[in-house]
Amino acid sequence: MANNEINNSKRHIKLSELNLPKDLKNLSFFQCNELCREIRRLLIKNVSKNGGHLSSNLGTVELSLAIHRVFESPKDKIIWDVGHQSYTHKILTGRLDKFSTLRKENGISGFPKPSESIHDGFISGHSSNSISAACGIARGMKLKGDNHHTVVVIGDGAFTGGLAYEGLNNAGKSNDNIIVILNHNDMSISKNVGALAKYLSTIRSKPEYLDTKKAVGRILDIVPAVGEPIKKAIVTSKTALKGALYHSTMFEDFGFIYLGPVDGHNIEETQRILERAKSFDQPVLVHVNTVKGKGYSPAERNPGAFHGVSSFELSVNNPEVISDDSYSAVFGKQLVKFAESDSKICALTAAMKYGTGLQYFAKKFPKRFFDVGIAEQHAVTFSAGLASEGMLPVFAVYSSFLQRAYDQILHDNSIDSKHIVIGVDRAGFVGEDGETHQGLFDVSFLTTIPNITIFSPSCYEELSHCLVTALYDTDGIAVVRYPRGNDKSEFDKSVATSEYYYTGKANSTLVVTYGRIYDNAVKATDITGKCDLLKLTKIFPVSDKITKIVENYENVIFFEEGIKNGGVSEHIVSSMSNFRGNYKIVAVEGFVKQASVNRQLELFGLSTEKMIETINGVING
Repeated sequence: MANNEINNSKRHIKLSELNLPKDLKNLSFFQCNELCREIRRLLIKNVSKNGGHLSSNLGTVELSLAIHRVFESPKDKIIWDVGHQSYTHKILTGRLDKFSTLRKENGISGFPKPSESIHDGFISGHSSNSISAACGIARGMKLKGDNHHTVVVIGDGAFTGGLAYEGLNNAGKSNDNIIVILNHNDMSISKNVGALAKYLSTIRSKPEYLDTKKAVGRILDIVPAVGEPIKKAIVTSKTALKGALYHSTMFEDFGFIYLGPVDGHNIEETQRILERAKSFDQPVLVHVNTVKGKGYSPAERNPGAFHGVSSFELSVNNPEVISDDSYSAVFGKQLVKFAESDSKICALTAAMKYGTGLQYFAKKFPKRFFDVGIAEQHAVTFSAGLASEGMLPVFAVYSSFLQRAYDQILHDNSIDSKHIVIGVDRAGFVGEDGETHQGLFDVSFLTTIPNITIFSPSCYEELSHCLVTALYDTDGIAVVRYPRGNDKSEFDKSVATSEYYYTGKANSTLVVTYGRIYDNAVKATDITGKCDLLKLTKIFPVSDKITKIVENYENVIFFEEGIKNGGVSEHIVSSMSNFRGNYKIVAVEGFVKQASVNRQLELFGLSTEKMIETINGVING
């Protein structure tokens, strides 16, 4: 679009008229605010159809626009921590025409993905890694003689992750062009800041503040004999003198220039402070305040419920964001039931109270409920400490997030046989969130750890049974893993057991499986009518009973909703010393792209129809 057309500052501009992100720099602030309203309508419309992260994205509309007006992507690298706040960024970087495909199979991802766009600086799906990545990117750019900036957008939630502080520590020691934008969207904290925040925003964003700060240093440098020692004393001091002269913050102690806080919904103010940050040749932290759910009242009132949502009807304001009919809810309610008669039971979450169904426990037993923030490693070691004092800790966590706590499970719990329970939510395929969120690796990495028992229920009834067994009939680390969503199984629930269910030897072929796909296996074996069925509920360690059953067959087919390497199937195979037959493992290999769960099951041979094909193929040779 021609600049003279854009420069009519009161002319309404639509996203579709712009060459994005280039034309953003030529818009008036009036036009920018109009675009923000259009973007919010687009976000609400598409997330209501496709599902996704709503609250966080509604809160970063103006911030995203300001970033792209100040910086030049992709020459300047923009890294979104977690990435569930990057929808506007995607819209502004050439993906407007594809935005209706958000989270759909073969569509655009719900998270930053460099293979999708050169404007996505780094892959993101898990929190707190952005600053560490920025350190490497900024230094790599400098080594190539590139002086462009590396810009990080990280929320206050992600700041609770330890990796964020490791990154801050190393970034602050560098002289690289790193700008960290702290997106502070906790509304209660924003209120507490109040007038002081406004004052600091005014003072710290002015050139005079930093010029004065530098001037103090220069004056002390030229004072004979005592100037340098005094300067060092001030810089290293924890007294009021440092605060008076240097207005020090925690971030400045890390080595960053600190600017803010600033209202992240005011494009003009945000742009001004980002321009100021850009003028320095050293790490800068910009503190931005935003409101989750901005512009959509149901999400503003309840941002947690609208964090990650399935598709919903706009006309009814999404009353089913939090469903009582889900594995997560059943787990949470059953835990409350057991805790009513056992005061030792404690519940922990890593900033996912609603997502893991622990809102019921938090309401009933607030003194025994602990939300540790995005800090899975801490949660596991915290659990070990509770167990050391005779408590019975239950940590509910998504499978894909448990990965980062491997060392704590092994070192802090397994060696000393601490009795803790880990509820592994979102185990298996999770659908549209893509590669970063599939819960497919937990079995493979957990089975390497001694003193661990893993249960995988196939229905709600079995989930309750597994939980009580994990609490009271298991030593060491007890894991109960269960899928996302609700129980749609149709098999006879009288077969629910804490260990296994076996149909008996009537055929030469055996199907072995566990978890949610057992229902598919029942249907497949009923239709083929030519094989027996073994359902595992306690999937690890592999018992001698299981080994002996499997060894008696000519053909064994394993169906596993998890990674093949190191999975339960491979453990069973390795335990069979007397097996002389043939076996086939149908499991997941590689990373799983976004699609519906049913489609993912089909793609990896785990739907009923695909199981039938495999069974017939094995039997018929």
